[in-house]
Amino acid sequence: MIPVNKKGIVLRKRDIEFENEGVLNPAVIMQDNTIHMFYRAVRKGNYSSIGYCSFTDPLVVDTRNQEPFLFPQFEYESHGMEDPRIVRIDDQYYLSYTGYDGNNALGALALSKDLKHFDKVGLIVPKMTYHSFCHLTATKNDINEKYLRYNDNERFRNKADKDIYVWDKNVIFFPRRINGKLCFMHRIKPDIQLVMIDELNELNHEFWEQYFLQLNEHILLAPKFKHEVSYIGGGCPPIETKEGWLIIYHSVFDTIKGYVYCACAALLALDDPKKEISRLPYALFKPDQEWELKGEVNNVCFPTGAIVIKEDLYIYYGAADEQIACATINLPGLLEELLSYQHTEPK
Repeated sequence: MIPVNKKGIVLRKRDIEFENEGVLNPAVIMQDNTIHMFYRAVRKGNYSSIGYCSFTDPLVVDTRNQEPFLFPQFEYESHGMEDPRIVRIDDQYYLSYTGYDGNNALGALALSKDLKHFDKVGLIVPKMTYHSFCHLTATKNDINEKYLRYNDNERFRNKADKDIYVWDKNVIFFPRRINGKLCFMHRIKPDIQLVMIDELNELNHEFWEQYFLQLNEHILLAPKFKHEVSYIGGGCPPIETKEGWLIIYHSVFDTIKGYVYCACAALLALDDPKKEISRLPYALFKPDQEWELKGEVNNVCFPTGAIVIKEDLYIYYGAADEQIACATINLPGLLEELLSYQHTEPK
């Protein structure tokens, strides 16, 4: 197993209204030797905005805003902006996040040229009812029955005044175009799916109807090992290496004490990310420290941001949905470990 060095908590909640419930699941990007962190800040009542801080040392906060950096402005995010991720593609920054309106959790996007001012694009995943989702996916696909079981939103159907949609979260862009295409991962339980488009304006209702008619063709990663048995989802933005796209994602398995969230690793082909080269047959790391085992939600390591400094991979993650922690791994060692598990099958 590849050694993982858990560095501990790097950001804690404060007694400030917009983040008095927790700080978690950050987006990170390094520019000009500064690490910019855009994190989910939660106030009492589970209302989320996005806070900002910066690091010159990867483990020590340099500056931190006293107010939300981004906050809900539209109906689709009225209850919160959650779990941001960020990449730079060409000369533009793509900050994806989950917009939550109290019923629906759907992937949204904001764009920036300078990391200071962001323009909200809005939702980029479909507003798809459970009935429509079932109809489209069943037409030409033989899909995992968990798609229907996990995405049945019966708990909301008594709210006749609200439109209820299948949750589509964890929108994460690849940090460059692949064969001229914009590519992003998203997650409808239990798998991770992939979208490849020429431009964002293609993401209309007709696009998504055709997409779900051929859903099986768009599955990027599906649960394979015991620690992934419940479902998986995107984690950090893909990292380009000479061996392939390094994907740090999260997995979930159920226990008598509830779900356990782990960080995992896989390697995908550079020119065709649908081609899985390998993945670790064990969790890269899982909750085993006090700050991961107990918090707002127990037993959670939820990776959402990563940077590379020399040969070290720094993974920033939400710990027990309350604080932000960091773990480091030797990148060449991780790639070597991944390549040793090519074509590994579950036991």
